[in-house]
Amino acid sequence: MNALRIVRLANFVTPSSGGLRTALHALGSGYRTAGHEPVLIVPGERASDEDTEQGRVITLPGTELPGTGGYRVLAARRRLRDVLEDIAPDRLEVSDRTTLRWTGEWARRHRIPSVMVSHETADGVLRTWGVPGAAAARAADRLNTRSAWAYSRIVCTTEWAEREFLRIGARNVVRAPLGVDLDRCRPQRRDPALRARYTRGGAPDVLLLLGSRLSVEKRPGAALDTLAELRRRGVRASLVVAGEGPLRAGLARRAGAQGLPVVFLGHVGDRAAMAGLQASADICLAPGPAETFGLSALEALACGTPVVASASSALPEVIGDAGRAAADDAASFADAVEDLLARPEDTRRAAARARAELFGWDTSVAAFLAAHDARPVASAPRPHGTCPHGTPR
Repeated sequence: MNALRIVRLANFVTPSSGGLRTALHALGSGYRTAGHEPVLIVPGERASDEDTEQGRVITLPGTELPGTGGYRVLAARRRLRDVLEDIAPDRLEVSDRTTLRWTGEWARRHRIPSVMVSHETADGVLRTWGVPGAAAARAADRLNTRSAWAYSRIVCTTEWAEREFLRIGARNVVRAPLGVDLDRCRPQRRDPALRARYTRGGAPDVLLLLGSRLSVEKRPGAALDTLAELRRRGVRASLVVAGEGPLRAGLARRAGAQGLPVVFLGHVGDRAAMAGLQASADICLAPGPAETFGLSALEALACGTPVVASASSALPEVIGDAGRAAADDAASFADAVEDLLARPEDTRRAAARARAELFGWDTSVAAFLAAHDARPVASAPRPHGTCPHGTPR
């Protein structure tokens, strides 16, 4: 097989993005190592074109969406279409099921096999924004029917995410899990001094961690609800929030007004530092009800930290017995936290790491390449600092 130029499109990516940014980087790096030519096109404040470990990254000026904390979209169709026609992809991979759905039809007209990656469920996101369940399901079915027609294949990262496409009878759905960096995220990063800093130094204290974008669909307020409930029960718990987003200011005001011991770190850009936080926490909270995979939760598991996740999301499928699924209320989350803490620490941390080891990025890259009908080619990866066509920049 010859090297394929796999052009990837994504919206809602910023320098402080979480799971999607991580997945794009890991998959692009994997495609490149496999001998293919990954090209990522994302929106930004200004135009740029550079070669990176994940391949060529083209940034096009994008429209900023108010109230989203800096998210931008590739709204200029003509410009994006011109770029696509100039690059001439062999494969198209799209990580946006709404504003970029037209690219599937573009690819169909140009006879280019295309893949849409479902990073969230349509009805789940609509419900988190207040749309009633039945109306959300109907709207999602209409959207998903159009998406399944537009793209050659729909990639879902979990069985949970796949269900809404199977519900409409889509026959072009494939499953490909995401992965985790098992070298960067490891239990050995646990730091007693770091943990003591956030638990006020008290040995019996419990350190909770929320690693999430602070936006409506992630339900970060549920972490504060859980903390308040645990402290009402007499559990000396504290919470560290690693993430940025439009809800941060309101959450900080609420924590101050209620006297809750919460530290807001903002976006933690140092991946090693984030892994240190994940390893040093006792429990990681993942309250988002519309999560289709949950990379932050999987990273916590790899660091040896069990997870309490929303039972409404896909995370119970991912975390298995290395965590607990809870109903979307403070009492249920607090019950799950106490249940995990009742297990011997060594046992629960070993179970978390063992579960994460089932999700290496090599497996994920192979599954995504299979969705493109691609396989590794017999050529060495190009050195960093060259264009996808081998020309030095």
